[in-house]
Amino acid sequence: METQTEQNVDTYSRSSLPRRLGLISAIAVLVGSTIGTGIFRTPASIATKVPDTTIYLLMWVAGGFFSLCGALTLAELAGALPRTGGVFVYLREGWGRLPAFLFGWGELVIIRASALGAISTAFAEYLLRFIGQPHTVTVQTAAGPVEQSAPAVHYIAAVAIIIVAIFNIVGVRLGALVQNLTTGAKYAALILLVLAAFIFGNSASPETTAAATPAGAISTTMVGLAFISLLWAYDGWADVTFVSGEVKQPERFLPLALIGGTIAVIAIYLLANFAYIHLLGLNQIAASKLVAADAATKIIGNTGAKLTAMAVMISAFGTLNGSMMTGPRIFFAMADDGLFFKKIASVHPRFKTPYVAITLAAALAVTFVLLRNFEQLADTFVLGIWPFYAGAVAAVYALRRKRPDLARPYKTLGYPVTPMLFILAVLFLVGNALIDDLKNLHYYASFLKWAFAGGAAPTGTPGALLVFAIILTGIPAYFIWQRAHSRKS
Repeated sequence: METQTEQNVDTYSRSSLPRRLGLISAIAVLVGSTIGTGIFRTPASIATKVPDTTIYLLMWVAGGFFSLCGALTLAELAGALPRTGGVFVYLREGWGRLPAFLFGWGELVIIRASALGAISTAFAEYLLRFIGQPHTVTVQTAAGPVEQSAPAVHYIAAVAIIIVAIFNIVGVRLGALVQNLTTGAKYAALILLVLAAFIFGNSASPETTAAATPAGAISTTMVGLAFISLLWAYDGWADVTFVSGEVKQPERFLPLALIGGTIAVIAIYLLANFAYIHLLGLNQIAASKLVAADAATKIIGNTGAKLTAMAVMISAFGTLNGSMMTGPRIFFAMADDGLFFKKIASVHPRFKTPYVAITLAAALAVTFVLLRNFEQLADTFVLGIWPFYAGAVAAVYALRRKRPDLARPYKTLGYPVTPMLFILAVLFLVGNALIDDLKNLHYYASFLKWAFAGGAAPTGTPGALLVFAIILTGIPAYFIWQRAHSRKS
């Protein structure tokens, strides 16, 4: 007799994407999508904003704790609703079609392209560093000389996006193979760095480990801004849900992958940061844009920096592949659900992959990476996607009430406190970012004046307000689409 769990899998697997990903591949998607450039690049940004060793380490613990709260909650939804699209499906089933459409719209117009662009940019920078070519240029502006990415960075990043898109169009097995190999390589590289740090590395001098700023002088705003950089490093734990429709035994493997993979990421991140502190101290971390390379240099000299640059390249390429594997499934799920052009849900007749959705994601990412820098892309991604994570996590409350008979192979550990802690963390992140961006209102006034009346281009960098404004344009887009779709029907 067919079980209720099997019925759930059938009901939520209407698409024709075959289930080819096993448990190891699912974990590799999560770990590979998470460990990218963050652990190699964001420590400097975080140490600059919270220059106290204890608080710095507690921030990494807190980021891991809240990510685990999210993973523990989504594991329940993933096991109960194992369909391609993941977060999109949870939002739709929990809160309705409009929130789900807004998530897909945000992914389409700004979120996924920003993620792919940021990851590929870091890959290109480290590739140029590895071959001994400059990855930055100094440009003279009205405000003085400004250091920017070299043009080659943008072009190499665009090529990397196209190559990874081809891998994933040719087949999910090839994409999974690339993911498994690169995930294993980057995790092993971090373990080797940690072991070498404590076995062969000398401790940092006292002046580099001392707090640069008294703990009492660190403001809540500084902690909140550091939290954005921190969540860029931890982001990726939800990506495996986007390929739920292609995971074997999803009711069992998806919860295991979410929980086990997230714990593995937290463990290596904490170990890596202890190694950084041991070798360099917080002051040197704050001054280092390539902290892992500087740590390796202290152990075995320039050879260590070269090897680390290679490891970061592999790490970034694997994360780029993971993001390309998972993100387009959201567009696919939207189209499959009638919320987007049906063509987007096309499956390649030979390779059995959502090739149109992958091509669309790659095209948008190439456009973004040619126009924006790493910091703009990374911050935009975090601010755009984490509120939707909170909405998906909150859906566990709605579905417990609306669908109590839904088969749940796994139930959230610590419910109802666990999801609430995650939601509160995201509310703090968003609220702090909006408050900080209110200081930037002059930029928006200058932009509107420039757009409608001409004159000087605005100076400054748009923040949370612009990101949310772009996503909210999905509300009129939803009603226009619904009206056009109903007329066509």
